[in-house]
Amino acid sequence: MLLTPDDLQALWLTVRLAGTVTLILLLLGTPLAWWLARAKAWWKGPLSAVVALPLVLPPSVLGFYLLLAMGPNGPVGQLTQTLGLGLLPFTFWGLVVASVFYSLPFMVQPLQTAFEAIGERPLEVAATLRASPLDAFFTVVVPLARPGFMTACILTFAHTVGEFGVVLMIGGNIPGVSRVASVQIYDHVEALEYVDAHRLSAVMLVFSFVVLLALYARRPKPVRES
Repeated sequence: MLLTPDDLQALWLTVRLAGTVTLILLLLGTPLAWWLARAKAWWKGPLSAVVALPLVLPPSVLGFYLLLAMGPNGPVGQLTQTLGLGLLPFTFWGLVVASVFYSLPFMVQPLQTAFEAIGERPLEVAATLRASPLDAFFTVVVPLARPGFMTACILTFAHTVGEFGVVLMIGGNIPGVSRVASVQIYDHVEALEYVDAHRLSAVMLVFSFVVLLALYARRPKPVRES
């Protein structure tokens, strides 16, 4: 099963995009999930709804508003032009920004659940040992929430790999710049290149199966009552 050079290029770009987005969301999503897990402010609910929006919002809607925001007349576009960075749409970093928004709940929600499951007791014990909040987070919370971190990173990476609508609207279809694997499959089908589409789709199918297998294999086995 041989892939074309364009397929390999699209796969490499997809992996690069997913890895970059996962790393960025790990840095941004961890403090956000920690705050959501512990906060009691009234605006926790609205913020949680905003974080979860990509789960129910059509990708074309999100892509449209991001395209407006990052365009020449949008606030983000004007800022990037002022900073001498140019415009983000139809660039790799434009794909990164769009994917960060679109994959946000897949990082934040598993982490928030893991943080909430820890409870207050371990932190209270750490405080009695004179650990600072930062020390307690890295020495107590992070080890206890390690399964949540793994799940969040795997889901974020896999979800970014499977994106289509958002990346197509923001990145277009530029080889080596914004043509990811999902767009490459679409191109093969449009060109009636079903054999090539099948080969690349099979790679994506195997990848998706391995991701789900890894997630289910990590689930703790239920304890049977004697």
